Amino acid sequence: MIDRVIESRQFDNFDLRFLGLVFLILGIGVLSIYSVTHDQGGSMPFFAKQLVWILLGSVAFFIMQIWDYHRIARWAYPAYAVILLLLAFVLFEGKTSRGAQRWIPVGPFAFQPSEFAKLVLILVLAHYYSKAPRVGWLQRVVVPGLLMLPGLLLILKQPDLGSGLSFLAVYAAMLLMVGMRSQAMGLILLFSLMLFPFAWEMMWGSLHDYQRQRIMAFVDPDYDPAGKGYHALQSRIAIGAGELTGKGLYGGTQSQLKFLPEGHTDFVFSVFAEEWGFVGVLVLLLLFVALIWLSLEIAARAKDELGALLAVGVVCMLCFCVVVNIGMTAGMFPIVGIPLPLMSYGGSATVMTMASLGLLLNVKRRRLSLFY
Repeated sequence: MIDRVIESRQFDNFDLRFLGLVFLILGIGVLSIYSVTHDQGGSMPFFAKQLVWILLGSVAFFIMQIWDYHRIARWAYPAYAVILLLLAFVLFEGKTSRGAQRWIPVGPFAFQPSEFAKLVLILVLAHYYSKAPRVGWLQRVVVPGLLMLPGLLLILKQPDLGSGLSFLAVYAAMLLMVGMRSQAMGLILLFSLMLFPFAWEMMWGSLHDYQRQRIMAFVDPDYDPAGKGYHALQSRIAIGAGELTGKGLYGGTQSQLKFLPEGHTDFVFSVFAEEWGFVGVLVLLLLFVALIWLSLEIAARAKDELGALLAVGVVCMLCFCVVVNIGMTAGMFPIVGIPLPLMSYGGSATVMTMASLGLLLNVKRRRLSLFY
């Protein structure tokens, strides 16, 4: 048994496959960022900054992987309190960009608390459900919903609709994980249908003008093609222009001629699709599917309920961001500003995703451990 415990704390073939997929996707992202920004000036190019974020993310990955997740979970509520303070601070002193106030400047850099709030929410809900009894509507649905609500409201106030939807997705995944009864699910659906007209009126009134225009552009692709519908139209053109095998590195007209805005951030998938075509997209999707499959295997083999809940939360967040980002770049969803995990440029998103994946390996490597 002691040998098994020691072996569980060493890298095995599973860990190497997991790490290989992570860094392969990261490499594809850096290549796409380099391709679309290599001719832009500046003291430090975007791809070099992304390499710095990956290095910092690797440190976060290592820390989250070696520090026992039971001890990490004990800090969930204090961490959530800090995140709520940072989210409130953003509303008063945050950096504004493109109509949204989401970043806290730190010297020449800035970080986005709403990205880290996703991981902290997973820790909070996993810790709560692993400790509290789940015998009634109050403990199962209402209390965790009240825990989520302050962070959700502060994020929507920025506004950051993408991170807000990620919050709701994590909450829904946790509810399903702990086992929603059919009666409770029916009541939720019934109340949702009854309150939908009022909720929609409130939500629509709380949206900024540019968010309303994005939704209208999604409903009608020809709505404001030179304005708020421009991103979506150019993204679909770029994806379609890649055809079967793509136009090759630096060969994409939409990205290289700057018809496609934000090609290194939210629309990095469109850049990749134009340069590598259907074949490249298929390979990339298979890499994401393999990573998610290995992550689900970790959740299924977790040694306790806390580990399973943490793993499910991370997998849900990863799946949600991948599906929504690719869906919005392909015109299947409205544009809500969700980066593609491990590929889009951005320090906060990269470090948070790497830390979350480190937490996954943490759960996997302690399933044979005798002690916390």
